[in-house]
Amino acid sequence: MSEIAGDIVAEETMAMRVVGSLRDEIVSMAMKPGDVISESDIAARYGISRQPVREAFIRLAQQGLLLIRPKRATVVKKISPDGVRQSRFIRESIEVEIIRRVAAQPGADAAAVLAGLIADQEEASGKGDSRGFHLLDELFHRTLARLAGVEYAWQLIDDHKMQLDRVRYLTLGVSSSQRAIAEHKAIAEAVGRADVAGAERAMRDHLGRAEALLSQTIADFPDYFE
Repeated sequence: MSEIAGDIVAEETMAMRVVGSLRDEIVSMAMKPGDVISESDIAARYGISRQPVREAFIRLAQQGLLLIRPKRATVVKKISPDGVRQSRFIRESIEVEIIRRVAAQPGADAAAVLAGLIADQEEASGKGDSRGFHLLDELFHRTLARLAGVEYAWQLIDDHKMQLDRVRYLTLGVSSSQRAIAEHKAIAEAVGRADVAGAERAMRDHLGRAEALLSQTIADFPDYFE
């Protein structure tokens, strides 16, 4: 590889690293809607030039997370209610098919694997570890995709659920995590029974709470929404 090509690859790699880091901060609400973000500050944080940061900002803007305004400060974009609803539609459409496949042929270890994940979620909830619970929640759903033999489908979901995740982070708490755990148990129990219809119903009920969460979050945090 030539030196020029190597530099391009290095910048591309760094831009992706910045995208991943800033995406996590925005989705987890560490950076809130309306917060100002500058290329120079981020470049200084990572000890890099502004070029990969600029590329990262463009990608985050394409994902609906940043608002780049010519000759004005770049800000964290407010949450789009329509984007949240579209995220939920995409997620539910894919995950319902995933759970139907898992329940139809659950495999010998499916029940034990899901039970173990739920036990970890209960531990995180008991400790009040919202961040840890969210990661374990994600792992539960990603594991279902793996058990269905379509783990790539989870990547498609992950690429389109950022707006929905921002709402979820705003509503994380012990009561919401306990409800999610109960719903995960209902899903896992239906899988254990190889009950396809029951598993689908449990998954739809679980994901269907998004609309109620959205309405409540808009009421609680109106300044965070478009």
